[in-house]
Amino acid sequence: MFKNLREDINSVFERDPAARNVFEIIFCYPGLHALWIYRVAHWFWVNEFYFLGRFTSHIGRFLTGVEIHPGAKIGKKFFIDHGMGVVIGETAEIGDNVTLYHGVTLGGVTWDKVKRHPTLDDNVVIGSGAKILGPFTVGKGAKIGSNSVVVKEVPENATVVGIPGRIVMAQEKQGGGRADLQHGQLPDPEAKAIACLFDQIRELERKYDALAKEHEELKKTLESSGRTS
Repeated sequence: MFKNLREDINSVFERDPAARNVFEIIFCYPGLHALWIYRVAHWFWVNEFYFLGRFTSHIGRFLTGVEIHPGAKIGKKFFIDHGMGVVIGETAEIGDNVTLYHGVTLGGVTWDKVKRHPTLDDNVVIGSGAKILGPFTVGKGAKIGSNSVVVKEVPENATVVGIPGRIVMAQEKQGGGRADLQHGQLPDPEAKAIACLFDQIRELERKYDALAKEHEELKKTLESSGRTS
């Protein structure tokens, strides 16, 4: 148990430059509190004390603003930055070293009692406000941009942005460094599409100028031929 606590605290130090000391992390990080409360609720759940599990989860939601269903499965070094508004559904599965920012939803799209929430593999980073909806897998090392809505599988090391989410970068396999989501470096698919349109317009203008020049030369040649005759 103490090993897990140390891992949790070290995860905060690794991924939040605002963290100054252990006491600040223990007492002032609601995402960490939500994770600890979840572990108690999850223990009740797997031992079939379902009401106690849900009630403990409800208390955690009231205290932290984070709702984690006790039936969800969460790996090691899980970190919720800021925490407020995060929702993790019953059949969600989260691997090791995963980072969620505030406002993230791991939700379902059916009322059937089946696997209906996403699976996040190791080292996934989900930006603030993103919605991951459905029983698919987000591959290892993938990044989801802020406010994206993802409804289909994401391959390993890919970057997804937009509504609906689109893969805008398929990265090479990364090393063992810390997971990070550098929002300023995420590509903008709309901007890329507009840039392509401008490139096409410039190419059409070049072709038009070339045709206009050929037309003028042909016109001059015909006029010269007419005067000669």
